[in-house]
Amino acid sequence: MQGEVNEECGVFGIFAPAPSNVAKYVYYGLYALQHRGQESCGIVVNDDGIFCSHKDLGLVNEVFTKDVMARLPQGKIAVGHVRYGTTGATNRNNCQPIEVNHRKGRIAIAHNGNLSNAYNLREQLEMTGAIFHTTCDTEIIAYLITKERLTAPSTEKALSEVFNKIEGAYSLVLMTPTKLIAARDPQGFRPLCYGITPSNAYIVASESCALKAVGAKYVRDIEAGEIVVFDDEGVHSNRTHCGKQKKLSRCIFEYIYFARPDSVIDGVSVHKSRERAGEMLAKAHPVEADVVIGVPDSGLDAALGYSKQSGIPYGIGFIKNKYIGRTFITPGQDDRANLVNIKLNPIADTVEGKRVVLIDDSIVRGTTSRRIVTQLRMAGAKEIHMRISAPPFLYPCYYGTDIDSRENLIAVNHSVDEICKMIGADSLGYLPFEDLSKLIDSDDFCAACFCGEYPTKVYEGKKDRFERKLSEKEDD
Repeated sequence: MQGEVNEECGVFGIFAPAPSNVAKYVYYGLYALQHRGQESCGIVVNDDGIFCSHKDLGLVNEVFTKDVMARLPQGKIAVGHVRYGTTGATNRNNCQPIEVNHRKGRIAIAHNGNLSNAYNLREQLEMTGAIFHTTCDTEIIAYLITKERLTAPSTEKALSEVFNKIEGAYSLVLMTPTKLIAARDPQGFRPLCYGITPSNAYIVASESCALKAVGAKYVRDIEAGEIVVFDDEGVHSNRTHCGKQKKLSRCIFEYIYFARPDSVIDGVSVHKSRERAGEMLAKAHPVEADVVIGVPDSGLDAALGYSKQSGIPYGIGFIKNKYIGRTFITPGQDDRANLVNIKLNPIADTVEGKRVVLIDDSIVRGTTSRRIVTQLRMAGAKEIHMRISAPPFLYPCYYGTDIDSRENLIAVNHSVDEICKMIGADSLGYLPFEDLSKLIDSDDFCAACFCGEYPTKVYEGKKDRFERKLSEKEDD
């Protein structure tokens, strides 16, 4: 919906002790990660060194029909990806995992995050003759790995060398003919963990909820800077790049919005962190009201926390139509503007004649918030006090969150009081910036979208050049 913050991507991989229907595990894992990306998805299966893949635009259940799943072979290793493009156009070329054939063998790679130096790296590769078929950062990583692999003794050694060249956010699953490799950038921007199934298959996933979906027991998170290899000899860890950063840069918005509430990231329950956000909102912005409601889905946990702290009863204020995804097609702009009315419906019995505290995770442009407030007014709410479980967005993100232009952020050009009037609420309160560390009991996080302090160098004004090139080719 217009005005929402969009997810980035989700990755999944499996290494089984013997050939089996590994595609089935990836399918269920991607289904559990669908909230992280709804533009496209893909699975690549390793059938004794032969890679077989299927990728397309759409949701997991749309792309991987019964017939498609039946055509995927058995194997020991497979990787998968769900995508929401924060860089790269929406087309089939940008579907992941990306497969590369090279002199030392084949690889398939899936990536969650954004490289902050992607523009410079791509230009350097183009100057050496590299030809790009996509506009996503993943292909840059794939080219760098294959280049290093020409002289490196193994793919994981090549990847370790690539760590010295790429900057920004990257959680990776990578498949060779004999190995599954998982890697997380030295600052730990995006989550990545692994587990093991009762049949001793190793599972790597963006979130622990995907481990549960395939019956795997959580083992641990991949450390920031770590490269983990799964092969016939077991699990091997390369920590060469671990501990190089004095302060980690875990994306705080993973806890506020991106991740599923039943996931645990780096030892912190996402559900609990959102409850804490609600509790802190109640302390920072108290109000006399009759009921607390949350905007599904990520506002619900914070609403529960606000209710507990304030003593105001918690209620179910909206029913969400779960059958409408971001692939929902509308015939015109007027209909797109009414998507909120189709996706969310207020429960009048909960709000009619009442003073309502409305909890949501963010306000981007204000359009969605205004429509939600209008819905509650029409349902009979007497007062609407909006509370946001994050600070105001003030800066673009270069690490995988779809916040890329200051001019479109309502908080850049308007005060809190002005925003309150614009969305039609009676009062408005954001989570204080200084309370962010309390969400995860740590200062090891990135909050650049709120404060503008970037943990890596950023290259502003260059990120759209390759988008324009692709668009020009498509127009031709």
